[in-house]
Amino acid sequence: MAVNLPETTGEAVGRAESPAAPGGRAEARRRARGGRVRKARRTGRRPRPWWIEIPAMAAVGLVVALLIKTCLFQVFTIPSGSMENTLRIGDRVGVNKLAPLTGWKPEPGQPVVFKDPGGWLPPQPTDSNPFTNAATSALSFVGLVPPKDDNYLVKRVIATGGQTVKCTGTTLTVDGKKVDEPYLHAGDDSCANMDFGPVTVPAGYIWVEGDHRSDSADSRYHQGGPGGGAVPVGNVVGPVSAVVWPLNHLDWFGWVGR
Repeated sequence: MAVNLPETTGEAVGRAESPAAPGGRAEARRRARGGRVRKARRTGRRPRPWWIEIPAMAAVGLVVALLIKTCLFQVFTIPSGSMENTLRIGDRVGVNKLAPLTGWKPEPGQPVVFKDPGGWLPPQPTDSNPFTNAATSALSFVGLVPPKDDNYLVKRVIATGGQTVKCTGTTLTVDGKKVDEPYLHAGDDSCANMDFGPVTVPAGYIWVEGDHRSDSADSRYHQGGPGGGAVPVGNVVGPVSAVVWPLNHLDWFGWVGR
């Protein structure tokens, strides 16, 4: 005896197997979970939850930032107008810390950041708020803000160890040759009404001055201190390579300055 079965159309079969149908969605979820499990088994790892992934990524980012600050570049903020208009108040400059580790030595004409050799900067104010102290310490640790005891300066190298520098009238000379200074602040001359010298820079030291010569307490003003106003090369952090902030003053000085 023949039994007539209802025809099952291709459209009905498609609906039954479609993930849009309740049974289809459940099956799709099961297959997805199974795929993740099989992948985890193949790689030997289990998928980590977000509360583990996010701190792990933050830790990796912190390590990378610390390595960059320690070995490659460190950002410093310009606090005064002594290097205008090359560097302006509030500019953030990237300093190449790798250069001294690869044999670079400061040369005349290069802007550099160096640690206060002693007595160049006034005592820094202290903050009694423990929370802001902790936040500043954490940010400065990874190089995002200057350290609380920021005792660094930025000036331009004029002469190096063994060279003799002198300024008379409006003319700056090194080893008897006139120095052309196109970077000087508008209205300034090389001596800025302060004749000095001749001064022979000790070996292992540099003579530094600001581009805003009339507004820079530099080597000229510290001739009575250690080094006769010169700065030990060991105090130099590195050459200024770029202005990285603000955006309207971005500038590139080269790998070892200019």
